[in-house]
Amino acid sequence: MIIGYHNSHEQFPPSELLELVQMAEKFGFKAANSSDHFNPWIEEQGESGFAWSWLGAALQATSLPFGVVCAPGQRYHPAIIAQAAATLSEMYPNRFWVALGSGQQLNEGITGDKWPIKTIRNERLKESAEIIRRLWAGEIVNYQGLVQIEDAKLYTRPTHPPKMIGAAITAKTAEWLAKWVDGLITVGKPPSELNKTIKAFQKGGGKGKPVYIKLAISYHIDEEKALKDAYKQWKPHVFANYITTNLRYPQQFAEISKYLDPEIMYDELNISTDLDDYVELLHQYLKIKVDHVYLHNVNTEQKQFIQDFGENVLPHFNSLKEE
Repeated sequence: MIIGYHNSHEQFPPSELLELVQMAEKFGFKAANSSDHFNPWIEEQGESGFAWSWLGAALQATSLPFGVVCAPGQRYHPAIIAQAAATLSEMYPNRFWVALGSGQQLNEGITGDKWPIKTIRNERLKESAEIIRRLWAGEIVNYQGLVQIEDAKLYTRPTHPPKMIGAAITAKTAEWLAKWVDGLITVGKPPSELNKTIKAFQKGGGKGKPVYIKLAISYHIDEEKALKDAYKQWKPHVFANYITTNLRYPQQFAEISKYLDPEIMYDELNISTDLDDYVELLHQYLKIKVDHVYLHNVNTEQKQFIQDFGENVLPHFNSLKEE
């Protein structure tokens, strides 16, 4: 199981994230992934750097493999995603993967286009994925559907196209996309619940394909600080995905969550000062055959997290890989 570092563009300026991911590599993280936002979730986070510019710099500044989760079809035309991913893969062979999801109105709503219902967004996602694959194959692509494209050909292509990973929160979506993606990325639910999503993915055609998770935690040497900062930074995520996907503005996320009790974060995140707790948790994901775990420490204290995990958590798993 590969353990990577999650780069949250909503929470940190890109210059700081570049320093953090270099530090993460130094302390033993074996991979990295990136969010891709136009808006932060809430105003307090205060950032939203352009992920694709940053990814070129991060791939150059480290030797890590990288991935990004994005939503083609509205804010990005799929041809632009195809071109961006192909360019990074040509420069950094076998070090980049792209995950495709149906998106959130928070980011996609900036175009002013109607925000479709989930079934339409899924149809648009599949059309976009097909267009991207055809462009990577060197075809001249014409398509008229929920996505439109005319006489598009991608001239700069890598020898091997990047992996196309499907982003899914629910078991139903994981099963639906399993046949036409190269792997699954989902959130780090409790292992027993996550196992249901993995089995649904395998049932739909994903057997043998890798599983990636983004695991949200709040680690700090001071548990009160870990809780308070997690509450400040990540409290809107206690709500179901079908709610948060359809909100348009950061202020709405703040409004729906302002009366939450901070203690609720214990139900939604892994919050602990004990590094052995995280070792045990990661072993549980290893047992259910998760291939990649991207740790997202949702509080703002990143350097202590990177150092402490690098010295006390990652060796338990990096040594297994080396053996």
